[in-house]
Amino acid sequence: MNLDKLFGVHSQAAQLRSYRGEVLANNIANSETPGYKSRDVDFKSILNKAESSSVNLETSHNSHIKITSSSSFQNEVYYRAPTQPSLDGNTVDMDIEKSEFSKNSVSYQVSMSFLSGKIKGMMAAIRGEG
Repeated sequence: MNLDKLFGVHSQAAQLRSYRGEVLANNIANSETPGYKSRDVDFKSILNKAESSSVNLETSHNSHIKITSSSSFQNEVYYRAPTQPSLDGNTVDMDIEKSEFSKNSVSYQVSMSFLSGKIKGMMAAIRGEG
């Protein structure tokens, strides 16, 4: 059974959404820090790269489960272009950050709901339920 095929892109999307949430929360936390530069991640670009660079790990025994590992996306952060930079050099726009954080949170919940449904379906199949 290939779990990557079962879960599709939602497993990697949930991981990336979680990381993006951390980046956006960091921006919000540093909204008053002089010189802080707002950062973000390019979700589509990183997810496409993660899907295409999946690596199969070798197993040492035939009964071992083959696992795939995707490349790290944590170094794929860019600085957001400021819409209205402040005099102290801080480029965080709280309206943009809150909006992006909210959209990211909803998308994360969608991915988690999809994964939960797939897991429940797999458990029902294992138990022999409808």
